[in-house]
Amino acid sequence: MITIIVGTNRTGSVSAQVADFVAKVYDELGINNRVLDIADLPPETFSPNAYVEKPPRVVEFTEQILASSGLFVITPEYNGSMSGALKLFIDMLPFPESFEDRPVSYIGISAGQFGGLRPVEHLQQVFGYRNALNFPRRVFIPAVGSVMKQSGGLEASDYGKRIREQAKSFAEYCRTLGKL
Repeated sequence: MITIIVGTNRTGSVSAQVADFVAKVYDELGINNRVLDIADLPPETFSPNAYVEKPPRVVEFTEQILASSGLFVITPEYNGSMSGALKLFIDMLPFPESFEDRPVSYIGISAGQFGGLRPVEHLQQVFGYRNALNFPRRVFIPAVGSVMKQSGGLEASDYGKRIREQAKSFAEYCRTLGKL
């Protein structure tokens, strides 16, 4: 099972659209997958008390992470890094079992010209610290809004081709590690 994480809590985000595309690619490859959209986390997730008494939806998301063969993170760039909501979600997951020896792949997106490079690099540091297995093939999509608005969106773009190659290679990586 590949778990695709939408790295923002914005409802109806472009990150969610990219995650849906990745899920479709995995469906076409015949690989079981699911999308975890952190926009679905309840507001109490962001309460200081949530560290001690995790809301039921956080527990459900945690169980899905723990059952995953690999994680595929779609992260937008927020002020040169990942969203605060994504970082909080990561912080709420149990240590060390959430990421220990778990393969992780990344797509960075941004409205600007660097395509989410900074948040992906920050995430690689965080996941590396947690002993995850960072998959080296990353995809960066600059000016993502323009790409999504073009006729055919991701499907018709070079980025769609890159994502397909990345998804296939990540599945092979997970298989090689005996995770998938």
